[in-house]
Amino acid sequence: MKGSYLGEFEELLLLTVGSLANEAYGVAIMDEINKETSRNVNISAVHAVLRRLEEKNYLESEMRGATSERGGRRKRYFKLTMIGKKAVVESMEVRSKLYNRIPDLAFKFSI
Repeated sequence: MKGSYLGEFEELLLLTVGSLANEAYGVAIMDEINKETSRNVNISAVHAVLRRLEEKNYLESEMRGATSERGGRRKRYFKLTMIGKKAVVESMEVRSKLYNRIPDLAFKFSI
């Protein structure tokens, strides 16, 4: 089915949203990805993928209270939906299945 497969960055965002639980908003997601992967992502890319994942019903969001450090602006917080959780679980199962099929001999080389 078109549109049902997760891209690598989509999967990374879903995992990060899940790991941040109730604190998953754009900047926190970006900072966590930068910290955990040493990958320098920008907020525009994060927001674009978050919107796409919400359109696919993998995420849902809500606006929460304004803060003085944001000049009174509110933040949009994200959380996994059941469909999003299922997509992450299925993706991890496929990766694990493929990883477990690699013969030990394939890992016996030096880099």
